[in-house]
Amino acid sequence: MSDARSALLAAYLARRADLVRFFALRLKSEAAAEDLVQDIYLRAAAVPRGLEVRNATAYLYRLGSNLMLDRIRGERRTAARDYAWRESHRTIVESEEVAEEPSAEAALAARQRLAEVVAVLAELPEQTQKVFRLHKFEGLSHAEVAQRLGISRSGVEKHVMAVLRRLAERLG
Repeated sequence: MSDARSALLAAYLARRADLVRFFALRLKSEAAAEDLVQDIYLRAAAVPRGLEVRNATAYLYRLGSNLMLDRIRGERRTAARDYAWRESHRTIVESEEVAEEPSAEAALAARQRLAEVVAVLAELPEQTQKVFRLHKFEGLSHAEVAQRLGISRSGVEKHVMAVLRRLAERLG
């Protein structure tokens, strides 16, 4: 175990309760804070060799703040995407909103298609799956995926294209 990793994990164990309190106040949710603090631990346990950390406690708080901001941005993107979808599928008849629900057949076909996509994804390398899920399912940009996974932007593009090629081959 690297020295930085040891220092971070020791600081994490010593300050875990403080981290939960700190982020619970900002997130207004104890459960969300617990999840975030668990993610801090996972990131701290995975720091690369050779990383120099001068103040382990400050590093943990900064790491948590960055993770919190990533989550907030993701939630905003999801909310904006959902709102845009709802607005584009909204119909008003005589000043009354009418729900445009898909037929049972269309819903079943969509579920089957999604199952096929998931099956194709399962055949691909784990890193390729992660890249595709972050970009297509969570709505992250190529740059955000690259930053989160520590790979180049062109690497993200190559992973996404590999999945799209495979989907086109298998699903037409």
